[in-house]
Amino acid sequence: MTTELLETIEIESGNNPTAAVIWMHGLGADANDFVPIVKELDLSNCPAIRFVFPNAPQIPVTLNGGYIMRAWYDIAAAGTDINKREDEAGLRLSQQQIDALIARENARGIPTDKIILAGFSQGCAMSLQTGLRHPQKLAGIMGLSGYVPLADKVAAERHAANQDTPIFLVHGTSDPVIPIQRAQQSRDLLLSLGYTIEWHDYWMQHSVSPQEIIDIGHWLRKVLR
Repeated sequence: MTTELLETIEIESGNNPTAAVIWMHGLGADANDFVPIVKELDLSNCPAIRFVFPNAPQIPVTLNGGYIMRAWYDIAAAGTDINKREDEAGLRLSQQQIDALIARENARGIPTDKIILAGFSQGCAMSLQTGLRHPQKLAGIMGLSGYVPLADKVAAERHAANQDTPIFLVHGTSDPVIPIQRAQQSRDLLLSLGYTIEWHDYWMQHSVSPQEIIDIGHWLRKVLR
């Protein structure tokens, strides 16, 4: 079965990119959400990068009364109940769609070890869901204000190819949507499984801070140089 490619917005930081960042948006947002951040990142000494911003599918979301919106998977509750009735089928379907975007970058000449998966909130969950299981080594996994989904299945399902892949996790200390304790549990789970984590927390809610953008740029330069 072939996976239909998601719609994407693409920005290239230079001609003939040799690296890619596939960056997933949060619940109810769209591919445009993180486009403005690209020009704020200090990418000096990085190779030319293709930033790929996919649109999540439009699905009914239980948390919002069944309203149809862009979402990587259905979600039943926020806050401390974020893990309630996880939508495993939706998570796995979106994982296949992100894998297909990785394969498209491969077909366009960018090897997997020069590809970073990134995401915010639900997009963070998808970057971790996909990256930890991907059968080829990625350059890095970046998770902003999110968590590891299907946490009880990671140990059994993770792929050795990405055991040493750098993981960048950040979170707001006063996040009312995904409490920082949930993110810390995810961080500690990954540390217990031997992953290398760069962790930052910021005095913010469910958002992105100026210092975070500086730290993202620094991490991108580190893993892509």
